[in-house]
Amino acid sequence: MASAPCARVSAWEAIVSAYDFSAQRLFVRDDLAPDVELAPSAEASNYLLNVLRMREGAAIHLFNGRDGEFHATLANVSRRSARLRVGERLRAQTERADLDYCFAPLKQARLDYMAQKATEMGAGRLLPVMTRRTQVRRLNAGRLESNVIEAAEQCGVLAVPEVAAAVELSEFLARWPARRLLVFCDERAALANPLDALEGRTAGEGVSVLIGPEGGFDDAERAAIAGLPNVARLSLGPRVLRADTAAVAALAIVQAAIGDWRSRTAAV
Repeated sequence: MASAPCARVSAWEAIVSAYDFSAQRLFVRDDLAPDVELAPSAEASNYLLNVLRMREGAAIHLFNGRDGEFHATLANVSRRSARLRVGERLRAQTERADLDYCFAPLKQARLDYMAQKATEMGAGRLLPVMTRRTQVRRLNAGRLESNVIEAAEQCGVLAVPEVAAAVELSEFLARWPARRLLVFCDERAALANPLDALEGRTAGEGVSVLIGPEGGFDDAERAAIAGLPNVARLSLGPRVLRADTAAVAALAIVQAAIGDWRSRTAAV
């Protein structure tokens, strides 16, 4: 059963609304609306019944990244399966932020961490970018998406980030939209307050944050990136950061300076 279009609200309005962030949450791919009954996937059923040990009538919050978040209860519970009865809508859907996190893929455990933290930090899209020094050339897109969904479930995120297909750096640069802000985290940038580098910048046409691989960008790549229009070149401090740590640092700076960490008045 398809759900009716729902009103969308700002992330700020969703966050300030009363909400129980301790509740168990489950991402589903089905359309959501009051009075719908769903059959969770085998994986979801195992999680609900054997990991969380939920029983008949137990409550859970459902979301799908499209329709908002709904209260639901377990019904028709057996040893291996259950149904989910959808109740009232708890939160209206929020839009994905126009904030891309663009990164050179890492080895698996650190890539998992990076995907989770980028989701928590409010990225709207994760875009793998292949550079000359990129360590990992083959990505498990399903695992990357699973980490994004898990982070969204655990952190109250409604707008699940998109996981985009990997692109070569040359293609990324060739397709760059001139009005979009590119926050270029450059390990060779002069040490300076990164907030100053974003002074006067706005997120009106969207923002992309670009982090390089272990070993950094080579000289030709660095020059090509710096030559794009509307680039803010940032230093991330006097210490060498691992790429997954740099993700958290860079996204925190962007959210604090021009993103949704500011007050509602400042963000308008």
